[in-house]
Amino acid sequence: MIVTLTRDDGGAWTGRRGRVDAGLLAEVGWPADIAPRCFLCGPTPFVEAASAALVELGHDPSNIRTERFGPTGA
Repeated sequence: MIVTLTRDDGGAWTGRRGRVDAGLLAEVGWPADIAPRCFLCGPTPFVEAASAALVELGHDPSNIRTERFGPTGA
């Protein structure tokens, strides 16, 4: 498991920082050529961005499973 902090914590965190993007997924994720099943869960903007990054990296969209939570706007 790779933990990355996306928000400022006042400096206590010494691990990975930054958004989950294509660069991070390419560095720490499974390569697309082994056809892994990818599971994403989170707020809609995160899920949309991460799934788009996986597709950009060559992952088959049919192997990407998503679940969203948070406000629906309704």
